[in-house]
Amino acid sequence: MRGSSSLVLRQWCSTPSPRLLINVLNCSRGLSTKAATVSSPTVCQCRNLQTATSPVVSSSYVPSSYVTQKKHDVASSTETQPVMHEGLGAFQKLPMVMPSLDIYSSALKKSRRIQPTKGIANIAKRERNRGAKQLDALMKELALPLKGYLENFPRKKVLHPYERSLIELTLGDGKYEEVLGKVDAVRKKVQSVGKEHASLCAKSLSKREAEERLNEGVEKLESIFQQEGRAVDDLLNIAKTLRAMPVVDLEMPTLCLVGAPNVGKSSLVRILSTGKPEICNYPFTTRGILMGHIVLNYQRFQVTDTPGLLKRHDESRNNLEKLTLAVLTHLPTAILYVHDLSGECGTSPTDQFMIYKEIKDRFSDYLWLDVVSKCDLLGGSPVIFAKEDIDVDDVELSRYRKTGPDGSIHVSVKTEQGLSQLKGRVNGLLNAQMGRIKSEGESQNQ
Repeated sequence: MRGSSSLVLRQWCSTPSPRLLINVLNCSRGLSTKAATVSSPTVCQCRNLQTATSPVVSSSYVPSSYVTQKKHDVASSTETQPVMHEGLGAFQKLPMVMPSLDIYSSALKKSRRIQPTKGIANIAKRERNRGAKQLDALMKELALPLKGYLENFPRKKVLHPYERSLIELTLGDGKYEEVLGKVDAVRKKVQSVGKEHASLCAKSLSKREAEERLNEGVEKLESIFQQEGRAVDDLLNIAKTLRAMPVVDLEMPTLCLVGAPNVGKSSLVRILSTGKPEICNYPFTTRGILMGHIVLNYQRFQVTDTPGLLKRHDESRNNLEKLTLAVLTHLPTAILYVHDLSGECGTSPTDQFMIYKEIKDRFSDYLWLDVVSKCDLLGGSPVIFAKEDIDVDDVELSRYRKTGPDGSIHVSVKTEQGLSQLKGRVNGLLNAQMGRIKSEGESQNQ
């Protein structure tokens, strides 16, 4: 019986910055052999088990158990290793990234503690041994955390479509891959320069030459981090941005509030859930996806507030509007569509009607509930904007201007009119969504 195992864990510290723990590599390998007959050769089985820890992020939501296979295609290596990766909640597993200055300062302190090999009597040999060892240590201390980041930041292609959309719309198309590529380039350059100068130091003919080679190598590595270390800082900002993204549980019913900008979606989220969005009287108050929860009859549901939609083609929409469409496209949600016929939101009832019809047709198979907000401001006659026709031949549009869609609930957050009815209808909608999720899950298991 023969076995081997290894476990490497490095903790990086810097002063005066707070201590940050970076999981460089957690890997254990085991070899086991099976007994065989005299005429049969010994069979050896090797299993690689990779584990990863993740930081605890406040105010995050429980990720789904939805799991997918992914290829561990780190840019620094041509080797691939199949691993299991959660389809949602990947952002909460991103490693903590240290600022480039802290990485260099910590690496330099550790490398300077390296002493020459004991027993070398010759001064020149001892100095070149010390210099080569310190440069090699500095190179490794700089390269290892970068390698850890590349291994623990998932490839975009293996993420859930919803999270891929968040990356593209929040960071910009291609930015995520670009920054990871730059970090890998810095790692490769550090390794190349470090090995080169360590080799030169080891070939020094005198104590003075060894010292000069050591200083040259340290200065060169410092210059690399000063000039190109910004990629590490960019990766740090990306990690902060992505970890702040809300995580949706695919097995929990979700209510998505949709509508034009400033129609009162955020106010209703505050009424219905634990979410606390910013509420102001200007368009696009919601600058991202906000998640909250509803507890009805001891059952927990998700609520998401989305940026408002304007009347225009998809190719003309901004990233905020595309975030809303990404939620509706990639997540199994029920829709609470909010209408404002009071004239306060800045989008005319006619334009709201056109947006509503488009979204309703596109997502016709979704469970749906219509709400007309700010009903305390509605008078006897509909609000007509200057650019709108007073008289229209479209009967459905004329009726919409006065009362909204058929079957809609009229509510007012200010006077609390219709709120109890709204909560009851939302409860029924989410229970129906729960039934749909269970039914789809059972059909997939069959």
